[in-house]
Amino acid sequence: MSAIFRLVDRDTAYLLPPSVDEWLPEDHLARFVVEIVDQLDISDLEGSYTGSGSEAYHPRMMLALLFYSYATGTFSSRKMEAATYESVPMRYVAANQHPDHDTICTFRRRFLEPLRDLFVQILLIAHQMGLVEVGDVAIDGSKARANASKHKAMSWKRACQLEEQLSEEVAEMMAHAEEADNESIDTAAIPEELALRQDRLEQIRQAKAMIEERAAQRYEQEKAAYEKKMADRQAKEKRTGKKTPGRPPAPPEPGPREGDQVNFTDSESRIMPTSNNGWQQAYNVQSSVDMNSYMILGGYVCQATNDKQQLEPALDDLQDLPDELGTLEKIAADSGYFSEENIQETADRTITPYIATGRQKHHPSWTERLAGPGPPPDEATPVEMMKWRLKTTEGRAFYARRKSTVEPVFGIIKRAMGFRQFLLRGLEKVTGEWNLVQCAYNLKRMHALA
Repeated sequence: MSAIFRLVDRDTAYLLPPSVDEWLPEDHLARFVVEIVDQLDISDLEGSYTGSGSEAYHPRMMLALLFYSYATGTFSSRKMEAATYESVPMRYVAANQHPDHDTICTFRRRFLEPLRDLFVQILLIAHQMGLVEVGDVAIDGSKARANASKHKAMSWKRACQLEEQLSEEVAEMMAHAEEADNESIDTAAIPEELALRQDRLEQIRQAKAMIEERAAQRYEQEKAAYEKKMADRQAKEKRTGKKTPGRPPAPPEPGPREGDQVNFTDSESRIMPTSNNGWQQAYNVQSSVDMNSYMILGGYVCQATNDKQQLEPALDDLQDLPDELGTLEKIAADSGYFSEENIQETADRTITPYIATGRQKHHPSWTERLAGPGPPPDEATPVEMMKWRLKTTEGRAFYARRKSTVEPVFGIIKRAMGFRQFLLRGLEKVTGEWNLVQCAYNLKRMHALA
């Protein structure tokens, strides 16, 4: 008996035009993104259009297209354009329109700044839906690759060597060009070679100027930190009447160091250490996550290679949120954020910190796990009080939630959504793109919670 198969017919036309709306499930992410974007106030975006020229694609549709694309792992404008033809959800989001890749790319670059306001609006909608409230927050940072190769960077030492070498070559070529009777040298090729070296010299000198500027900024910061350490040291000696043991801290040295470098492709990115890839050209992305809903409440991009100075900007970001979202009460962060200044900053803002003071020992004995911290110390400093709090049962339980809230958010963004590298260059632009990523993540999370 022969097998029975369903008929495959690609030639019969529809009696009525097909509706994309009928092909998409009711609970699909694309529908949810469109519904949320329809609630956003985009009057600033609409007002930026002059009304002249041909009809523009509606900014509300373009926003939904970007949000849905980033939420589903499509970041290239060319792939977005192709998806408006090939993907049913993208056809629905784009309302069967097909903006080309240049239009999508221009829109993304043009409206990076308003994304911060749209991010807050999305949070307010989530709050109205009962999905998020500011209260307990986990803060963390991660490295995202810059749109630049680390092999396109040049160190101060190498720049000085090349500048000297190219300067000598330019002088030699100028001398040979003046010797018209020297038949051993092809003087016809000298102008082109000379121009190449002069252009390269100019690039190197610009790179050296940037390195010197960064070195001067670093020196001022290190000088201020050194003066504070010395003042604290002298105050302690005066208070105790004893000389502080050990060598005093060495004063910082001004000027660039041999390893200081700048990248020619994206000069605002930095070479940064990573946990698994050694060193890479990257930016430091920061996010503050609600520990109950796993939604991102705030975030930004910085150039620092570690998180020590990032707690205060993160708190500023959180406290700038509208009051109706709630009041920040407790924060959790890893040891990268620990310093006496940071703990004092949280105390000044009446926020309860749970910040690790160092690496915790794995697999402690049962007696260590069950041992209580005892009563809180008398007249404790903010740091001493936090250390005691972290030893309590409640404190350990609260801090343990940190790695299961903020770290999975970065995991979803990098693995599930596939965002590991910025497409744009420059700190201002990558900050806007990070806001776009956070908006897309929050919409994806809201859809899962709704």
